[in-house]
Amino acid sequence: MARNTLSRSLHDLGLSAWFGGTLANAVALNPAAGEAHRAGDSGAVATKGWDRWTPINAAAIGAHLVGSVGQLAGNKTRLSSQDGVASMAVVKTGLTAAALGVTAYSRSLGKVVSAHGPVPVASGTEPTLETPDDVAAAQRKLDALQWVIPALTGALVAISAFAGEQQRPADQLTRLQRRFLG
Repeated sequence: MARNTLSRSLHDLGLSAWFGGTLANAVALNPAAGEAHRAGDSGAVATKGWDRWTPINAAAIGAHLVGSVGQLAGNKTRLSSQDGVASMAVVKTGLTAAALGVTAYSRSLGKVVSAHGPVPVASGTEPTLETPDDVAAAQRKLDALQWVIPALTGALVAISAFAGEQQRPADQLTRLQRRFLG
């Protein structure tokens, strides 16, 4: 079996940064922005933080996708011959597509918030009564989506661990025995 160290590293490091960065921003940055002295500063702080994270997140996602393609290429024999690998890859691809979609949609909502400049908000994802309607609507959606991305990418981490377990010789032998011996 050939080694795929580079593609596995890109896959894992990219996914780790995507998961960890969005989780950290949801847990820390968005609520901390609400602690600014003026309500108008809260939105600016959150926007600045997310704007700084965006290129890193894009690079992480790119690394993950390049690594994923490398993993698919490196495991094409397993995909076609080992029981359960193709279905795992389909689930993983679906989760990746969902995470990409939610990430892109969240970014578009973030641009709505960012386009207004400093506006009064309670935190990075909580409007006040003075928050403009379109910003408030975007923030309410972002409040939910900030948890969806870590949930989807966390599920990708779990299924990646499952994929690694499928490569254990004992797992492969058990599957082969079931396939040929019934």
